[in-house]
Amino acid sequence: MADSPHIADVTAQDFEAQVLQRSHEVPVLVDFWAGWCAPCRALKPVLEKLAQEYQGKFFLAKIDTDKEQPLAAQYGIRSLPTVQLFRNGQAVDSFMGAQPERTVRALLDKHVARESDAIVRNALAAQQAGDLDQAATLLQQAVESDPANDRAKLALAGLLLARSQIADAEALLKSLSPDTRDSAEAAMLKAHMEFARLADGSLALTELEKKLAATPADSETRLHLSARQVLNGQYEAAMQNLLEIVRHDRKFRDDAGRKSLLAVFQLLGNNHELVKKYRPLLASALN
Repeated sequence: MADSPHIADVTAQDFEAQVLQRSHEVPVLVDFWAGWCAPCRALKPVLEKLAQEYQGKFFLAKIDTDKEQPLAAQYGIRSLPTVQLFRNGQAVDSFMGAQPERTVRALLDKHVARESDAIVRNALAAQQAGDLDQAATLLQQAVESDPANDRAKLALAGLLLARSQIADAEALLKSLSPDTRDSAEAAMLKAHMEFARLADGSLALTELEKKLAATPADSETRLHLSARQVLNGQYEAAMQNLLEIVRHDRKFRDDAGRKSLLAVFQLLGNNHELVKKYRPLLASALN
């Protein structure tokens, strides 16, 4: 295995080229190990076997932590073996311990290129160009030809939600692998789905705005309006409406204002400026 083009011992001197730069081309699996570590020795043949089997779809970088202690410290390695997967210059996935082959394979399959990914790229290009029918057709083709491609399923679920095909999107999300089902992207789609459910069958956005202006204390209308606003990308307006429900009608629909506001946080992500703004406002309203 030492002569494999898909495997290399990496040091601090070539980490930039072998891991960070290469990860812009293919996923790089970095094995932090040590010679005295028995689980490391057990994991080594599993990783090397997969590197050979995948034939360049990922690169295996092996780092001896006894020789590269500063590099191990830089990436927070406290237990051996620790394996991190790098993509586009960042560690995006990891595991610790001598995991079985099926576990390592499942992690890799979330990130390595698949033949159906080309179909997904074409579908996303069609969606970007506004051809939603073509995008849906291509994504359906990708899912049918490669049922294990969770990336295709996530993309199709997002498109279905944009077209208010809620039941179909929900079925796709339920068919995801367990790891992807718990991912941040899936969580965002689930949050989006809840707002799509709320908006389904309600009045149009402008009609809801008129109704709320006439009856400001109507929490049901305010909730439906916030759902429409979320789906329309008017996140701050939606968050302000949900915060009003928390402040003035906390018991409405079993605390629907707070739960829906948390769903918007999940949809946008913790680092979004609006989440940073409204999280303390929510905390204040709850006290």
